[in-house]
Amino acid sequence: MANQTKGTPHMLTIIQAILLILSVFRFFVIAHFIMSWLIRFEVLNIRQEFVGQVWYGLERILEPVYGRIRRIMPDLGGIDLSPIVVLIGIEILRIFLINNMMAFV
Repeated sequence: MANQTKGTPHMLTIIQAILLILSVFRFFVIAHFIMSWLIRFEVLNIRQEFVGQVWYGLERILEPVYGRIRRIMPDLGGIDLSPIVVLIGIEILRIFLINNMMAFV
């Protein structure tokens, strides 16, 4: 019985670390989504050094994920739903991890 509980804290720590990474990634997606609208409506200007650095940094992080989703999704005539699909995927993964976390206790 002692052997079964010995590995449990490690697995919970791994799940908590994954949940933290998912939360940070969710923040990046939401920030990118908001920035895209602000840039589109000319509230933000990517020629400003800080705004440009944040924008292109988020693009480098998120584009590999968005690109894969865009290849699967049908063309909607200029409407990009990939951030919403990513957010839904993150939430589904978070729900799965949280609901099954107690299996490791």
